[in-house]
Amino acid sequence: MTSTTGAGRTERIEFEGSQNARLAARLDLPEGEPRAHALFAHCFTCSKDIFAAARISAGLAERGFAALRFDFTGLGASGGDFANTNFSSNVEDLVRAADWLRANRRAPDLLVGHSLGGAAVLAAAADIPEARAVATVGAPADPAHVAHNFRADIERIVAEGEAEVRLAGRSFTIRRQFLEDIAGQRLAERIAALKKALIVFHAPLDATVGIDNAGAIFQAAKHPKSFVSLDDADHLLTRRADAAYVADVLASWAARYLPKPEAAEHRRLQPEPGELIVYEAGTGKFAQVVDDGEHRLLADEPESFGGTDTGPTPYGYLAAALGACTTMTLRMYADRKGWPVEWIATRVRHEKVHARDCADCEAKAGKIDRLGRSIEVWGDIDEEQRARLREIADKCPVHQTLERRNLIETEIRQVAE
Repeated sequence: MTSTTGAGRTERIEFEGSQNARLAARLDLPEGEPRAHALFAHCFTCSKDIFAAARISAGLAERGFAALRFDFTGLGASGGDFANTNFSSNVEDLVRAADWLRANRRAPDLLVGHSLGGAAVLAAAADIPEARAVATVGAPADPAHVAHNFRADIERIVAEGEAEVRLAGRSFTIRRQFLEDIAGQRLAERIAALKKALIVFHAPLDATVGIDNAGAIFQAAKHPKSFVSLDDADHLLTRRADAAYVADVLASWAARYLPKPEAAEHRRLQPEPGELIVYEAGTGKFAQVVDDGEHRLLADEPESFGGTDTGPTPYGYLAAALGACTTMTLRMYADRKGWPVEWIATRVRHEKVHARDCADCEAKAGKIDRLGRSIEVWGDIDEEQRARLREIADKCPVHQTLERRNLIETEIRQVAE
């Protein structure tokens, strides 16, 4: 279902969440083609339609963003049982939302989280590689902070396994597993490993999540990072001006880290059947998008080589091709033979070595590429079967392509602007 808003239109959508329930969502769209896509996570026991979520998403749409907001499992219009959820399931719901965007629109460039939703986007960011920037609004530095909302009931929850608690005038069932899950989170470690631009919005007088939480998040993060004080705003941003301010600052700040408009235009290129396109992502010196028409992947270089480490290196994809081909080939062979092979994993390592150290190589000077392959097989197979699998691994098509001399033909086509 589609409805119009002041910014453009809003689409109602559904997707499957972490516990296989249908999650309700809204996609706020700008007039015209979106400049970027954002994913918004709401606060604890709230919904996608709470004022802060709705106003910030609408504000982003007014500034050219497509913004997806959804109800976590068991909340709002989403299915599922809230009592069975926890912080980890919320994180997985976020990843599922990003998967929907990736499959139906474009993977989110920006992650935004309010209150506990802010902690959730920090935890989920590593599993959404396309996201370039993360924003938190009144977020706790530790998910366990949320337990203060029902601290009077904690002993009963622990003793009885669950308890009905009152939160914002409504009853919710909180189970012991929820407490155990939030207690086991290590959010500071995830923040330190974020590798994305971060902006922290927090009100100094926030009575629900103290300003010290913003300091802890900011301290744990590496640059680039920014902090914006929300002055006398309340935790839920109930004043329209406060939510509008967050949207305005956020859109301006994020533009620095999002794909350049000219790079976004390249995303419209469609590979021909059997063809694969690799083009610059526009988000770093070496960052690339790998597109075969059905799947989009990222390639990059590590930060130590001047990249932004948003995806495997070109040699990483080469190793991946060999590993995937090896495992597929062994699976087909084992199944055809009816051998009891339960699972196969292939480890691949690429390195440059001196030719003089390779006894079986024709070249004896300079350096050569060496791909080391270690295959792990789960199942009750004997020595003879294991030896045969070793032989079959060398027959995988990618292995044979790499070993023989190959012809690579190149042409340069100038594209007019």
